[in-house]
Amino acid sequence: VQLQASGGGLVQPGGSRRLSCQVSGVRYDWDYYAVAWFRQHPGTEREAIAFIAHDARTTDYKSSVRGRLTISRDNAKNTVYLDMDNVKEEDTAVYICAISRSYSADGIPRHPSLYDAWGQGTLVTVSS
Repeated sequence: VQLQASGGGLVQPGGSRRLSCQVSGVRYDWDYYAVAWFRQHPGTEREAIAFIAHDARTTDYKSSVRGRLTISRDNAKNTVYLDMDNVKEEDTAVYICAISRSYSADGIPRHPSLYDAWGQGTLVTVSS
């Protein structure tokens, strides 16, 4: 399984950026997988920030990014997106996507240990 995250770069505070995560080589149909975006700030542990269920009917966000980041998926393209709006300097981090086939009542596994495959990440730097 390969997860290729892209779209990172330098963004000015208040600006926007779209990250993509393209998945290939999955054993099961792509639309069986929930997807999450995590991020890791320098010197800190990875944190989950956005989730989307396998059928895209349910999404969830870390409270600090809710309203500014939007997760979506295009199952025809095996791709998940993270749209970042009104970015802040504290959004500077490596953004990592991951997929899961674990069951959850609302379709969103939340614990990192439930995620089966991870990408390498893409760096977003928010700076003027």
